[in-house]
Amino acid sequence: MSEPNPTGRPDEWLSNLAQLGDLARVRLLLLVERTELGVGELATAAQLPQSTVSRHLKALHEHGWIAKRSEGTASLYRLPVDALDPDLRRLWETTRDRLESSPVFVDDAVRLKEVLASRRSDSQAFFGRIGGEWHEVRHELFGTGFGADAMLGLLDPDWVVADLGCGTGDAAERLAPIVAEVVAVDREQAMLEASRKRLAEFGNIRFVEGDLLDLDLESESVDAAVMMLVLHHLPEPEAAIAEAARILRPGGVLLVVDMVAHDRDTYQLTMGHEHLGFEESTILEFRDRCGFDRVSWRRLRPMPGGKGPGLFAASLFKRA
Repeated sequence: MSEPNPTGRPDEWLSNLAQLGDLARVRLLLLVERTELGVGELATAAQLPQSTVSRHLKALHEHGWIAKRSEGTASLYRLPVDALDPDLRRLWETTRDRLESSPVFVDDAVRLKEVLASRRSDSQAFFGRIGGEWHEVRHELFGTGFGADAMLGLLDPDWVVADLGCGTGDAAERLAPIVAEVVAVDREQAMLEASRKRLAEFGNIRFVEGDLLDLDLESESVDAAVMMLVLHHLPEPEAAIAEAARILRPGGVLLVVDMVAHDRDTYQLTMGHEHLGFEESTILEFRDRCGFDRVSWRRLRPMPGGKGPGLFAASLFKRA
């Protein structure tokens, strides 16, 4: 690491201080404080282009914030807090303590766990070595998506499932081969027309134009329902959850997949989002007020290449 000189010229100190005025650089610093990482790993964890990461790392290294180590052709970066000048260390610790609980940093930490989990183990223990090799071989032979498709077979083939806010029919397409009937509901006629055209091969999908706050479906007429990335678009999400409960048969289940609470408020302007994700506590409140007696909430693993906030899946079970 180059040695910063906080007691030298004012411009040198201000230049070092300016490095923490960029959110992306603070995110990278927080990641490399936790562990030594390469450019590609940082790009995945922070959802930033590798060129952007490299540019920020170069500046941070030049100003003495991070250490760089070469391993073969790769460069690895680390923030050794104890090696920082005491003034810079205090500045960093104050910045970190104020920001690390913010949603964007929490999302980075979740993705970092996935990055670390994907590293190939260097262990030479037999089962560890064979396990790692089999993981790679299985992906090479069969890909990565077959497990989720296969587990759809756990659904009852006699079920009627409502795809609420079906959009262009991604969920309906996955469900139709498995269950007796899919009821695809959307308020936008253009979406339904696109779905009809794309899913014309399936004879068990019924398309319904309607508002999720006032469904044109009979009470207790479906066995299960799904809302895939829909709830944050609705002005009254609780009313939509209550409507879903109304159409479910006793003991039925509603699966909600949506964004965890985040701070990307530009989505409200650019994509018309009504809500910046949802806390688990909010989903629990919907359970209590909308006729469900159980809920299972879990944060989903981030997908490689995904650039949006983290997602959750909540299963709400209607009273039998």
